[in-house]
Amino acid sequence: MRPYTGEVATLSPTEFASAVTAITSAFGDPTRREIYLFAHGAPDGVTASEVAERFELHANVARHHLDKLAAGGYLEITTARAAGGAGRPSKRYRAIDAEVTLDVAVKHDDVLVQLLGRALNELGPERAAALAEEVGIEYGRTMAGAMGEQGTRSFRSALHAVADALSSHGFAAHAEKEGNSLRIVTQHCPFGDAVVEHPVICAVDRGMVKGMLGTLYGETSVDLVRTPVGDDVRCVTAVDEHS
Repeated sequence: MRPYTGEVATLSPTEFASAVTAITSAFGDPTRREIYLFAHGAPDGVTASEVAERFELHANVARHHLDKLAAGGYLEITTARAAGGAGRPSKRYRAIDAEVTLDVAVKHDDVLVQLLGRALNELGPERAAALAEEVGIEYGRTMAGAMGEQGTRSFRSALHAVADALSSHGFAAHAEKEGNSLRIVTQHCPFGDAVVEHPVICAVDRGMVKGMLGTLYGETSVDLVRTPVGDDVRCVTAVDEHS
């Protein structure tokens, strides 16, 4: 962790909850914490098989932990062939920061978000929503690309990976089951009050989910609805596995 400097970041209760959710998602499992330290101590990174051997885990379980850390922005994924160039390239997970750090501040810029909202409103609702979703889709694809494997996950695991990635970006999201369907519930939006004045910004969220799922699982129908819960508002993203 970074040394205490006497400066305290000012976070609202929802921003604090979002930061805690993101960190807990990445480091809530004690084995995952040890895996992160193991990867951090390897300058060239580690593979899932190396982690599996070191911690006596199944390779799929080791890969799950590593992908969680990558989704949280703590590890980066690269591919490299074994010596001699033979065989399938292996994925290596390497710590992004040279020091062991935990960032708890939720980054946002209210002025830019307000400017974005007003600019989108000038375009008219249909064009603004389409543009916002396009931006979200492209960003979602970039986020998914950082997780490594593309188009090989099950629907359920892809959905949980998307929720974890959203949480790491300040959305405080989780995947849950409702009846026979799965959905993503977001209890905090990093865009803040700008979304209330400019609801079209929600199309960015929808696009991010669509872009990530499209990369990790396959093209998926996504529908986002904002619903009031007491004094707060939460977003529920319904997804169609069979689209």
